[in-house]
Amino acid sequence: MGLLWTIRAATRGCSDRLVARHFSQAARREVRPGGEELRRLRLDDLAPTPRLELLFGLSPCLLALRAARRRVARLLLQAGGAGLQEARAELLRTAEARDIPVLRPRRQKLDALCHYQMHQGVCMEVTPLRPQPYTEPGEASPSDDPQQLWLVLEGLQDPRNLGAVLRSAHFLGVDKIIISRRNSCPLTPIVSKASAGAMEVMDVFSTNDLPGFLQAKAGQGWLVAGTVGSLAPEISQSSKIPVTSCLEFLWDRPTLLVLGNEGSGLSQEVQASCQLLLTVLPGRQLPPRLESLNVSVATGILLHSICSQRKGFSAEEERGQLLQDPPVEGLRLAQHPGLCSGSERERHKEG
Repeated sequence: MGLLWTIRAATRGCSDRLVARHFSQAARREVRPGGEELRRLRLDDLAPTPRLELLFGLSPCLLALRAARRRVARLLLQAGGAGLQEARAELLRTAEARDIPVLRPRRQKLDALCHYQMHQGVCMEVTPLRPQPYTEPGEASPSDDPQQLWLVLEGLQDPRNLGAVLRSAHFLGVDKIIISRRNSCPLTPIVSKASAGAMEVMDVFSTNDLPGFLQAKAGQGWLVAGTVGSLAPEISQSSKIPVTSCLEFLWDRPTLLVLGNEGSGLSQEVQASCQLLLTVLPGRQLPPRLESLNVSVATGILLHSICSQRKGFSAEEERGQLLQDPPVEGLRLAQHPGLCSGSERERHKEG
């Protein structure tokens, strides 16, 4: 009995010393007992709910707040984050004005939440953006503005490609974006980040029947211009659809520029709905598998070539110089109503 009492006393004394040491260390660190555990539980609650998604990056979050197209559940600003103070201050002001809760997790927590994407210390828990179903009523007639330009995307699947395409389209003044609903990348936070937030302010529409949509627009007087790789001999030699360099395209009526999937390009149905095929000519002879550009790069080149003809954007001398270069051997450049080379334009002026 005495031995049992002695063991209990020793155990109790050891436990008391451990508890006392724990509280002494907590006091020296000026941390309340249980504070770290409570803080951990609070941060674990940051994971977005299934109906929300985590938007990340300074520009996407700032433009999403300005556009006010998403419902914002919470703003997450990195604790102790430095730099870009003006933009961070605007985020805080806007969030406070809308009664949006603001949390300040550490960088490690934001890294894990964003799956180690480049979040720049800023994240928001938001409702998703979806493409709007395309409808015809209420649109301007093609005759109202001959220099309308819509970008049509068939089956783009890489979110970073789609984001880069949206960024170029917004920068260069595209009027509307139409994507195929089938086999296309959704409007994810990665797309928004790759677009530098352009996705947050652009209207993106979708259609279930892309060939039918293109045929209907052609019937209304729009030019449907597809795109092909620079060498595409099987198209340039056998297709009945004219193929021309983007530098020789004359933008004189409303146009739909159609780009296809990163690997397979335009489907046969969509290509058959085009009245013209544009291409970007290379600057040298290319080895196999290097005869095409990344779709987002090609989009930027094609859009700049077209949009530089917009009224008020003078690039005629630069385009004329480029057109003097000889075409790449093996590519047949066909003529098309509304298309003419620099020399032919001069003949039209003289006539």
